[in-house]
Amino acid sequence: MHTIKVLILGDVIGLPGRAMLARHIGDLKKKYSVDAVIVNGENSASGKGITSKIMSFFRAIGVDVVTTGNHIWQKKDILTYFAQHTDLIRPANFPSTCPGAGITTFSCKGITVGVMNMQGRVFMRELLNCPFKTAESLLLYLRSKTNIIIVDMHAETTSEKIAFGYFLDGKVSAVVGTHTHVQTADERILPKGTAYITDLGMSGACNSVIGVKKEAIIYQFLNQMPVKYEVDLVGPFLLNGVVVEIDTTTGKALSIERVKVIDSTLHLAEDRDE
Repeated sequence: MHTIKVLILGDVIGLPGRAMLARHIGDLKKKYSVDAVIVNGENSASGKGITSKIMSFFRAIGVDVVTTGNHIWQKKDILTYFAQHTDLIRPANFPSTCPGAGITTFSCKGITVGVMNMQGRVFMRELLNCPFKTAESLLLYLRSKTNIIIVDMHAETTSEKIAFGYFLDGKVSAVVGTHTHVQTADERILPKGTAYITDLGMSGACNSVIGVKKEAIIYQFLNQMPVKYEVDLVGPFLLNGVVVEIDTTTGKALSIERVKVIDSTLHLAEDRDE
């Protein structure tokens, strides 16, 4: 039996998230014998959006594909990046007139791996196409290329993500949830062979509110006044994700294991974010 192992990491939050990846990705790849890395990078620039410079950083440390979500359009320079590269994808259920694509493929150990990005609709501001129907349509194309397909479902509610996982069970290798930044403890192989977790978690500050300075968020809850969200740059920091092992012949997942790293010794090189 031939298999590949894919490390999939949750939302990278600003400078702390990037620093955690830079410090720990090498050790994680060795520890789990990882063959490929997928990262959600929609919050990697100052907590909202992503830039071409950060994409270069991701590629330099060994990331194969970067998925995103509702904050993909925050940094305008990324629009031109889409026109020249296929290693960054945005939710596929945005209108087709938007820059970029919602699916991509890459080569891993000589085998084609497909990646799909989707965004949920419940409690999300964007008025997007149905993620279920969009995924079903795009799978007709992707499955003609490969039977190894990993899906990032960027959504707010657990129910929508769980339903989406069962909808694609047996049709894709893995469905991993992102967006809520809190790692869930429900990783499992669904009945028809798809690896699933409701949320991968995040890479950012431990003592924050999903990566953001807690004081501003508490103030907002107390007073219902608008506040500026700022990435928390104070450690300790954590990194969350999963490692999925996939049978390359069947495309079925053989295992899924949660990854959690807490680092109390990391000190950021600069006191500002990208």
